[in-house]
Amino acid sequence: RIREHIADKAKLPILIFPEGTCINNTSVMMFKKGSFEVGGTIHPVAIKYDPRFGDAFWNSSKYSIITYIFNVMTSWAIVCNVWYLPPMVKEEEEDAVQFANRVKAVIAAQGGMSVLPWDGGLKRKKVKESFREEQQKKYCQIV
Repeated sequence: RIREHIADKAKLPILIFPEGTCINNTSVMMFKKGSFEVGGTIHPVAIKYDPRFGDAFWNSSKYSIITYIFNVMTSWAIVCNVWYLPPMVKEEEEDAVQFANRVKAVIAAQGGMSVLPWDGGLKRKKVKESFREEQQKKYCQIV
């Protein structure tokens, strides 16, 4: 459906959040590769919330949705910085994952955030055994 949409030049661009989740404003998590497989031009946007007046981040393991909505609605303001970055296209030698990682790195650099190689869904799921083993091997190599 995305391919059909971007092929029709009369249609407006699609806004996609490829992380699939919101995290604590310090990092950029792994992007879902689907939106980078369809071709077309990506117009990256870096968004970083400023928590001085009110925090837009919802820690769902700490606060209920009611508490979160109350906190947002009673905060002084929700302020964020938004950077519209130069358009990017997939290079010939790149696959969708490499392209997604390149876009993610540009967004993270602009927002002053770190790049994380794992999925934001980990905050709600148990870590896969293969991922844990991979991290353990990397740690063993360092030691």
